Amino acid sequence: MPASEAMRPEQGSAPRRAAPQNPVRVICVASGKGGVGKTSTTINLAVALATLRRRVLILDADLGLANVDVLLGLHPVWNLAHVLAGERTLEEILLDGPHGIRIVPASSGIKRMAELSPVEHAGIISAFSELGDAFDVLLVDCAAGISDSVVTFARAAQEVVVVVCNEPASITDAYALIKLLSRDYGVDHLHVLANRVAGHREGVDLYTKLVKVTDRFLDVTLSHIGSIPEDAQLRRAIQMQQAVVDAFPSARASASFLRLAENIERWPLPAGPSGHLQFFLERLVGAGVR
Repeated sequence: MPASEAMRPEQGSAPRRAAPQNPVRVICVASGKGGVGKTSTTINLAVALATLRRRVLILDADLGLANVDVLLGLHPVWNLAHVLAGERTLEEILLDGPHGIRIVPASSGIKRMAELSPVEHAGIISAFSELGDAFDVLLVDCAAGISDSVVTFARAAQEVVVVVCNEPASITDAYALIKLLSRDYGVDHLHVLANRVAGHREGVDLYTKLVKVTDRFLDVTLSHIGSIPEDAQLRRAIQMQQAVVDAFPSARASASFLRLAENIERWPLPAGPSGHLQFFLERLVGAGVR
């Protein structure tokens, strides 16, 4: 439509097109409890992956309380609410972030967006097919907790990373999320990222606490993919609305995010679709028929 074409440069230029290659690696970043640093983790992981020459897209999937744009100092003109209303396409709302990462912004303070139906959630997931082959990695920054949207987006991803802090409420709520996904929805493998810990040893101990409980009561495999240390420079970067990887590249937290990105790069890509609704399903189907 002419109006959207005229306005598009304000929001961000269209993604680069590339020949079909591997499936898009889709990672859902979740947490049982709010305030554990999940969104900051998503942003810093995105920037770290971009430094490895990956084309990264972030979906702000906290649909009613979105804040990826806030943490990066961005000002979206349109968001997912406009896509659901049929006013804009997904490609038209993309924001440009640091290092070429792109962001799908959601709305903040709109109750209706936090109460979408399963059909509407499925519509959001299916809409990603229109983005073609412009991305290598999609990071889905879910809402905290165990809402329907969290379950839907987690099942539509290939990997789920649960961010947890060494606090009783965070551990308890992380277990509740893992329990729901494994018992009720058949998610049998999740990754644990220990955040705001004193060091690697504390991160491993935190992971071990969770595993002792899940091994006893659940049929699920947890893997510890890393630990992000408590770091004053990370807090300062958040206040500056920047990724710590950019603002303070020599910080302990920056080194940890870069190691995490390198770890994720070694994960195998899916060989085909899982049998239920997924992001970038066409790319997965293509991978399965090679």
